[in-house]
Amino acid sequence: MPLHKGAGGGAREEEREARMLSLNPFYGPADPVSGMTSAPPTHRLPDGPLPPSTAYGLVHDELMLDGNSRLNLATFVTTWMEPQAGVLMAECRDKNMIDKDEYPRTAELERRCVAMLADLWNVPDPAAAVGCSTTGSSEACMLAGLALKRRWTLRNADRYPATARPNLVMGINVQVCWDKFCTFWEVEPRLVPMEGDRFHLDPQAAADLCDENTIGVVAVLGSTFDGSYEPVAEICAALDDLQERTGLDIPVHVDGASGAMVAPFVDEDLVWDFRLPRVSSINTSGHKYGLVYPGVGWALWRSAAELPEELIFRVNYLGGDMPTFALNFSRPGAQVVAQYYTFVRLGREGYRAVQQASRDVARRLANRFEALDDFQLLTRGDELPVFAVTTGPGVENFDVFDVSRRLREHGWLVPAYTFPANREDLSVLRVVCRNGFSSDLAELLMEDLDRLLPELRRQPYPLSKDTAAATAFHH
Repeated sequence: MPLHKGAGGGAREEEREARMLSLNPFYGPADPVSGMTSAPPTHRLPDGPLPPSTAYGLVHDELMLDGNSRLNLATFVTTWMEPQAGVLMAECRDKNMIDKDEYPRTAELERRCVAMLADLWNVPDPAAAVGCSTTGSSEACMLAGLALKRRWTLRNADRYPATARPNLVMGINVQVCWDKFCTFWEVEPRLVPMEGDRFHLDPQAAADLCDENTIGVVAVLGSTFDGSYEPVAEICAALDDLQERTGLDIPVHVDGASGAMVAPFVDEDLVWDFRLPRVSSINTSGHKYGLVYPGVGWALWRSAAELPEELIFRVNYLGGDMPTFALNFSRPGAQVVAQYYTFVRLGREGYRAVQQASRDVARRLANRFEALDDFQLLTRGDELPVFAVTTGPGVENFDVFDVSRRLREHGWLVPAYTFPANREDLSVLRVVCRNGFSSDLAELLMEDLDRLLPELRRQPYPLSKDTAAATAFHH
């Protein structure tokens, strides 16, 4: 699909006349008739201004055609926060996060969030940990990958770039940001495919792909394909064995976009974080199970040794010396403030209650799907509050794409997609349960599913002939 493009040729006269009808006459606050003649063009700047109420009405009406975010079971991104959080964000949306001298308290709240995450993720020496906020996990992953590559480059200065090409080992289920990283920064992606009932990275297969040019291994704590945790401790153990046999010392980055804000609260006995000496860095999305509106992410390194100093820019900005490690520069401080608010508001026990509630809803809903002979569970929502389901054996009248399309008619956005190599034969529905998706909403989803299943069962065959076109979600 191409990127956003400009408008085509000039509008015909009838199109211009129709455009005049886009404005409700009542949008003209002083004179209802005036609004009927002032509809602005949509693909070039208007010649003059509009009253704020008119401009608002135009934009508001068009946005009504978007899906309801609360019914979006495709996204991991937070779709509900408390009103108080919204007020704080409104109070801080004009603060530029990069202006740390101008907004020192906002910068202090960012520093506190990093310290809280270092403690949460069991950094051996929290005072030595380094980290930063980002616009989301994608930027955080880019930064972590850059640090891995630069450390490898420094160790191989005599070979790179002339005779060595760096590579990164990961499962084929990684989020697309890792493909972007490898493309943008010229790193060879070495992908472990899915096999059978294994839908994520295999520890030994990862170790077998490593060599002297491997900058690191990415372990995903919560695959977007099915919600399962990758076995971080087993991956580290396989790399420990590799080092003992070959001398290769391969660091691990944990992409904890979702799971890093779930496992510490509801899987406390699971060892996946900085307790494992081989884990050099971790990222998470504050705007996923960190429970903050988009977009905020976090990247942390075990110590300054894992983040080469040469990657940190010291900028003389607005009268102060400011260290920065980011791909962007200006961005609002609102999301960082909202993250700190949520940390203070919930604490460990509050986060535990919220994440456990989401998991309970996911498991109950997964059981409801399983009770229908039409479906077969692949995961049960007992790691991330996410589960994947495919059609049951012998179901030939419809497929998951039909189910997704029909649910969308009722307002539910439930993604259907095929798995990557070597399980392209497997098509699934994925249901993401977030804070705000209650058991009542889950019951309404099941009621709608029960209503449409009889019609699907009466189909002569699946209606989605082109699964590539039918796959509406690619994340």
